[in-house]
Amino acid sequence: MTAKTKTKPLFLGIDTGGTYTDAVLWSEAGGPSGKVLAKAKALTTRHDLAVGISGAVDAVLKMAGTDPAAIKLVSMSTTLATNALVEGQGGRVALAMIGFAEGDLARDGLKAALGTDPVVFCAGGHDVHGNAAMLDLSGLEAALPELEKSVSGFAVCAYFATRNPAHELTARDLIRDRTGLPVTASHELSAKLGGPRRALTTLLNARLISMIDRLVAATEGFLAARGIAAPLMVVRGDGALVSAAFARQRPIETILSGPAASLVGARHMTGLDNAIVSDIGGTTTDVAVLDGGRPRLDPEGATVGGFRTMVEAVAMRTFGLGGDSEVALEDGALNPKILLGPRRLVPLALAGLMHGEAVTAELERQLRAPNPGRMDGRLAVRTGVPERLAAGLTGAEAKLYELIGAVPQALDRLLASNAQNATLNRLVSRGLVQIAGFTPSDAAHVLGKQANWDPAAARLGAELFARKRDGRGQFIAASPEAVSERVLTTLTRLSAEVILETAFAEDGLDGAATVAHALVQRAVDAHPGIARLSVALDRPVIGLGASAPLHYAGLAELVGNDCLVPEDTDVANALGAVVGQVRVSAEARVSQPKEGLFRVASGESVRDFTDEAAAIAAAEKDVRAIAAGRARAAGTDSAEIEIASEFRVSTVEGQRMFIEAHVVAVASGRPRIAV
Repeated sequence: MTAKTKTKPLFLGIDTGGTYTDAVLWSEAGGPSGKVLAKAKALTTRHDLAVGISGAVDAVLKMAGTDPAAIKLVSMSTTLATNALVEGQGGRVALAMIGFAEGDLARDGLKAALGTDPVVFCAGGHDVHGNAAMLDLSGLEAALPELEKSVSGFAVCAYFATRNPAHELTARDLIRDRTGLPVTASHELSAKLGGPRRALTTLLNARLISMIDRLVAATEGFLAARGIAAPLMVVRGDGALVSAAFARQRPIETILSGPAASLVGARHMTGLDNAIVSDIGGTTTDVAVLDGGRPRLDPEGATVGGFRTMVEAVAMRTFGLGGDSEVALEDGALNPKILLGPRRLVPLALAGLMHGEAVTAELERQLRAPNPGRMDGRLAVRTGVPERLAAGLTGAEAKLYELIGAVPQALDRLLASNAQNATLNRLVSRGLVQIAGFTPSDAAHVLGKQANWDPAAARLGAELFARKRDGRGQFIAASPEAVSERVLTTLTRLSAEVILETAFAEDGLDGAATVAHALVQRAVDAHPGIARLSVALDRPVIGLGASAPLHYAGLAELVGNDCLVPEDTDVANALGAVVGQVRVSAEARVSQPKEGLFRVASGESVRDFTDEAAAIAAAEKDVRAIAAGRARAAGTDSAEIEIASEFRVSTVEGQRMFIEAHVVAVASGRPRIAV
């Protein structure tokens, strides 16, 4: 590298995925698209994220021969929050519902999301105009001493808090004063109506705080140790950048962060304005549409792990399908299908690389058994997260957790009953334990198409899976190679199906039902017949992810259009993280509780005016100031602010009647860089 290049500002992009952490060093020099100077990967280390981050970043610094002081901006995307929601993981939190009834838990999937986490109902809340009911937090106050011992944080949602957040603020301050634990209030995340869905979003945010906090802390610690004194940014779910401090308080907004960054990266690498982008990782496949050079946003909020949130994000459909997906067999069929996902397993090849004989010895023991066992090829190991995150375990969970250590243990020796298997699954859902087992990544190792981990452990896993029985009592495959081919073929076929499902859904159809229809299945299979059917996309597919060249090699013929896999597809997320910009918004509502009174609800304030024009002007001034402040907090000093107002009015006997106004300010700009 020349001395001239060294003096130019450099940008470091990091993507922390479920399996790998990627790093890319990028410079604006080198043409309109800039230049990738170096890229590298390292395994994501969930027990200590700094290990994986340092492995990837140190590699690119060494490769480029770069002085760390030349790096002026660090930007990070992550799939950790997305994966956590898909896999049902996250810290145990308490939900405080103010002004709601227990029946409200049944709406918008809130009860399912809550699971066994505690909920406290309190009297209070506001009406649609922000008028307060009587607040009573005595029940919450009485529960705090016990809750403090068993949860990692709190979520607070009050009735119509978007019109007046006063009761949420009171509850938030009470909880912080008494427990010192993180608290998320619903009005901080969304200005939209719909209490139960806002409560769901707040609950998920509270669960993710400790995870994102560990990620940011690990990254900041590494950067400081390397002498990189540059601002740290995080990619949000809509592709915009925000400061690390901003992301720490609102981690829910980082769901779909990795996929959003990949869209920015895909557009940057290919120059295509219209495409379907499919990003395959270890845990998930994320599919979205590029229209006119911009990703489509989901106006209803992002859906991840089956939960519809109020987070504005790319219109991304996330499927539990990836290189590390659990491989299973269809139950009860004469010719059972190979099933993949949605749960991620630690590939046996990776477990073998990390733990050696402890893994291969157990797999060899199981192979020596005369008959296949139901738990063959499965091992359990602790994730290594801090012990405080194991708070609130039941007696059975705590007992099993004690038996599981840092070295993988075979499930056929660890578990004595189906009840214990259910207990193990709960520990996995809490993010405390991981299961190692046969995955597509193992199949790729068996076939020599991947060689970065332990192929011997992968082959043993494939042998164990191949001798599972079909409905006739026969082995499902004649060899580990044969079953591995089936697994990889299934992954490519399912990849085509999730891409088509996304396309049909974008066209207003029921995507899953349409893809499952016999006619579409015949078209994808190119099934011969008197009536010939075909299905084709109107735009090419951009395949992203380190395994995209392998799994998408046969994709074009299944989707009826080209499939492009860019040169730097393996670091698309990390590249997208450094080429984006900061974008934040602020909203205000102006209502008319009674004739001649105009109420402005903006931020955490509620004010009344007797003149409509004065109220609108105040709302616009408020959102401009709030947006500017959020833009600074999000990491830019050069934000441009645009304001849009939407009015709801009616006409009565020829007279205009004001109903409501919605005022939105959007601030955007490039992130600040180190001087």
